[in-house]
Amino acid sequence: MRYFSITAFILLLDQVTKWFVLHRMSLYESIPLWDDVFHITSHRNRGAAFGILQDQQWLFITVTIAVVVGIIVYLIRLKGRQPLMSWSLALILGGAIGNLIDRVRMGEVVDFLDFRLIHYPIFNVADSAIVVGVAIMVWITLRHPQTELEEGDRVVREAGESS
Repeated sequence: MRYFSITAFILLLDQVTKWFVLHRMSLYESIPLWDDVFHITSHRNRGAAFGILQDQQWLFITVTIAVVVGIIVYLIRLKGRQPLMSWSLALILGGAIGNLIDRVRMGEVVDFLDFRLIHYPIFNVADSAIVVGVAIMVWITLRHPQTELEEGDRVVREAGESS
């Protein structure tokens, strides 16, 4: 499925950029690309979004594996019938797997995108893909809540009936 290629692209981009940060920068080193606005800053996060739940790696790993399996199953069942929802899930899947790899390998996530103008927490490509994927999903749900639910239910029913 082409949506798994989107997932693979996000995963590759995420891992390559994190490799660069890990191997070319010291921890907390910051490279200003636009002074006081945007920097590449080598940072690690042992928690979830905004640094909450620090050092709960087994919780994150367990939840992420469940989410990854759920998304894969749902993407397969959708069979591309809902392209925008499939895009959304593919982005979330790529981001989830990218951060999962970090947690399993190192016990922490490599972050480096540092927008200082708005004082936002440092994040990475995987986080960005997850946020964009969730934003698309919310937009779909708000735009056509009943249609999407009915189509999703029909797809799941059809997949179950054909088994």
